This record gives sequence, C-alpha cells and structure tokens, in this order.
Amino acid sequence: MPRLGADMTAGKVVAWLKRPGERIKRGDIIAVVETDKANVDVESFVDGVLDKILVEPSDERLPVGTPLALIRGEASAEAPAPAPATAAPAPAPAAPRAIVTPAAAAPAPLPSVAVAPETAPTPAAPAALRPAGAGERARISPAARKRAQELQLDPATLAGTGPQGRVTLADVERAAQGVKKQAGAADTAVARQMRMREAIATAMARSKREIPHYYLACTIDFGRALAWLAERNAGRAVTERLIYAVLLIKASALALREVPELNGFWIDKHAQQSEAIHAGIAISLRGGGLVAPALHHADRQSLDELMRGFQDLVKRARAGSLKSSEVTDPTVTITSLGERGVESLFGIITPPQLALVGFGTPLERPWVVDGKVIARPLLSATLSGDHRATDGHRGALFLTAVDRLLQQPEAL
Repeated sequence: MPRLGADMTAGKVVAWLKRPGERIKRGDIIAVVETDKANVDVESFVDGVLDKILVEPSDERLPVGTPLALIRGEASAEAPAPAPATAAPAPAPAAPRAIVTPAAAAPAPLPSVAVAPETAPTPAAPAALRPAGAGERARISPAARKRAQELQLDPATLAGTGPQGRVTLADVERAAQGVKKQAGAADTAVARQMRMREAIATAMARSKREIPHYYLACTIDFGRALAWLAERNAGRAVTERLIYAVLLIKASALALREVPELNGFWIDKHAQQSEAIHAGIAISLRGGGLVAPALHHADRQSLDELMRGFQDLVKRARAGSLKSSEVTDPTVTITSLGERGVESLFGIITPPQLALVGFGTPLERPWVVDGKVIARPLLSATLSGDHRATDGHRGALFLTAVDRLLQQPEAL
C-alpha cells in the first residue's frame, strides 16, 4: 500500500487493472486505491510480470506498506500466457519475486474525494408496478400496511407487484432496503468528506507544529505580462488560449532554478534539494477541500505544454483519477485564489516540502512609472518558507526572480 499523502496511514484497494500473467512496465497503472480524499491510480515502479495478487478489492482499509501483489522481474524466465478468466490461477513459478510496495517519494497534499458520475434517470414503472396516483387509494395487504406503518413508509408511494398492482409485504421490505441504501450512500459521502477534512487538519496541524514558517510578500507590475498574453491569444481558438496562471507557474519554476534551496524536502532532520522541479498545483474540488498534484518538470515545459497539462490535471483531479506519482512527486506547491478575488494569501507549507508560493488576483492600482502615477494591474506574490532550510534573504531573491521573469513573458 503506497503512502499517498504526508499523513496517510491506510488505504483501500478498489480495483486491479492488471491480472496475473500480464506483462507490465514501469509507469503502467496496475491498481486503483482509495484514500481519505480520492481514488488514485497506482503505477508500477518496476518492469516485469504480475505474478500474484495478494489483496483483492474489498472494503478493508490496509496499513501503508502492506504488500499488495508480487511481480516477477524481467530477469526471470519468460512469463506464461495469462490464464483464461474461468481457469484457476496457475501455480506460482519458482522465479524470484519482488513485493510491490511503491516507494514513498516526497508526499504532497492528500488527494481529493472522487466525484461520482451522475445517475442515469430511472425509467417509468409499468402500470402494474406504479405507486398510487393522487386521489387513489393504495391497494395493499393488511400485513404489508402494518409493516409500512412500522417502517414509516407511505403506502401510496410504494410500487406493487401483486395482482392488479397490489402492494405486498415483499414490496414493503424491498422499498425499505432501497431507503437504507440511499441513506447509506449519503452517510458514506458524509463520512468520506469528514475523513478528508480530518486528513487535511492532521497535515496542516503537523505543518504548523513542526515547521518554523517565515512569510514574504512583494507586489509585481503584471501589466506587461497581461498585454503579451492578450496578444498571444489573439486569433487563437478558445480551447487553445493560455491563462495567466501558466505564466505564474513557469516563472516560479524558473525562479527555483536560481534559488534551489526552496525546491525539495525536509527529511530526517535535513533539507534535501530536488534536482527536478515538480510544481504541485493547488486545485479546489467540487465537494470541498483541495489537492495539489504535480506538473512534472514544470521548468522544462513550454507554456502551451503547461496549459495542456494544467487542464488535464484539473479535470482528472476533480474526477478522482490522479496517478500516484502525481500525488507523491510535488517538490513545491503553487497556489492562487485570484479567481475568487483574493488579493494575497499566505499559505501553510505541505510537509515535507520546503516552500509554498501564493498569488492573488491582478488589480488596477496606482503605480509610479518614470515619476508619474498611473493605473497598473498589480499582482501580489507571497512565499511561505521553512526557516530550517532557508532564510528571508534567499526567499527574497526568489520573489525578485519571479518578478523579473514576469517582466519578460516572451522568454518564459
């Protein structure tokens, strides 16, 4: 069971997407695991053949580190052909096996609650099975009427399967089970939401308890960047236009090259810098809460690539289909509440990361240019840093770099 969050302790196997005997490659999605906030696609960390599944899908929550399957490495003998679906599993070969326990790369914010698909409309019931209409007296047996009263069910709302649509005792019991299932589904959704909030609370309480935060802010003239963006989007189809958020992501990623101490993790009482810059993008969820999955190698991607990756990440995050590497790989978190009208924000670092970058909404404000006061769209940029790993001087250099990069948007 992989660790898919800073404080994740257990998860549930929802489905296997590969079966014994199938060849898999590193990065292939092999299973779906439910955490406190989402269903996450678990990727294989090795090449080989799926030899044996140790844990079948169930409602049981398993501790992090529990072996889920066995993979036979590529150095073993050629894998046998997958057994037919109706055949019993072939005996395990004598070749060496590797236990699948995906390594916990630096965890990121806990993933989100999966968004349930809309329920298909229920077809109309046949006349013999429909509930009684307005003004009609429900045809119901005495035993069924008594049981309906005990269960606080209105006989007029029950569909009967007896002669001439008569409601039977079995119909009442069936309706009661349906009510229980609906209540159970609602209880499950509420419980999942509560678990999500508890998980976020645990992670954030740990962050404020263990990480000595320092906070910095600066104001950026965003006018040149917005003008360049408008010119870049002119003539493009709506689906191909860039949003200003990708400029912020790219500028932040490039600034981390200049101040790499902010990009990494605090592990075993030491700061560990990451060579790769995987930007965790904070995404709000429809049911409440948020998740910050990784845009991998954000500093190396073009703006168009970042835009496509950003759109894909938002879509899958809100549908509950993130990959495990996207959940565990972020090296820094970038967040903005600008679309909600927030002028500036000072975030809480997600352990074990070292920093969080925040942006507000661009607002027209007085600004001095060449000795004259003019109206300019100003943007607030903030940094929350871990004082164990960096200090305000290095943080200030980072924000200065972000400002400088945004003044040259054509170079991003």
